[in-house]
Amino acid sequence: MKVVHTIEELRDQLRGQLRVSFVPTMGNLHEGHLALMKLARQHGDPVVASIFVNRLQFGPNEDFDRYPRTLRDDIAKLERDRNVYVLFAPNESELYPEPQNYRVQPPQELGDILEGECRPGFFGGVSTVVLKLFSCVQPRVAVFGKKDYQQLMVIRNMCRQFQLPVEILAHETVRAEDGLALSSRNVYLQPTERTEAPQLFAQLRIMKDKVRAGEADAALLEREATNYLQARGWLVDYIAIRRRRDLHKPSHAEMLAGEPLVVLAAAKLGATRLIDNLEL
Repeated sequence: MKVVHTIEELRDQLRGQLRVSFVPTMGNLHEGHLALMKLARQHGDPVVASIFVNRLQFGPNEDFDRYPRTLRDDIAKLERDRNVYVLFAPNESELYPEPQNYRVQPPQELGDILEGECRPGFFGGVSTVVLKLFSCVQPRVAVFGKKDYQQLMVIRNMCRQFQLPVEILAHETVRAEDGLALSSRNVYLQPTERTEAPQLFAQLRIMKDKVRAGEADAALLEREATNYLQARGWLVDYIAIRRRRDLHKPSHAEMLAGEPLVVLAAAKLGATRLIDNLEL
């Protein structure tokens, strides 16, 4: 595996390559990331991964400074896994040599709801860095995880509207045996919190079962799950049943008619904010 730190080195490695698969990450790699890279290997060659903690997507009171940076361990994992040909690990001055005044701004109806409402500017920061990384790597295929469901939709829509020649592939959320979605931020969980953390996904599964059984009152289901978690000490940002096609609220008639739905959740357990989702 080649490890490069500059855009010039990256382009030297990829010159003439027409089937590049790309997996952008912020590092602190886990089995979920490695699954994305395995899927990328199945759809292109060579596979490029990136590790870059993107300041633009962090709010002023978020965890940019303490976000786990484990480059040496990440390189060792990728070398053992043997699916990645080039790792692009730029520093901040390489990717942002001057203030990034040109930004991608997702439309309000997608970028300012749910996660975008809780984290203003988040999707603008994500879209901007992904577009910039696509420009550097010029992949044919890029792979993202479904755990970040709204982010996946934002990136797909961005590629479609900008006519980017990149196919976006989605990998199902990779989970621990107890159901907790794998995330780099799980390292923040204290032992007792780690035991409690699977309750978030458990509530999503209960909601799915109730919808399958004919419950069509989305607000009631959201309220029940929220109350349950709050009673156990969670701080819930949102638990929301939405239409898969646009992440807008389904009508009662759509619920009854079998509209494809997804339930999305974000909640804080101690100092750790967890997100998850489940297609209904």
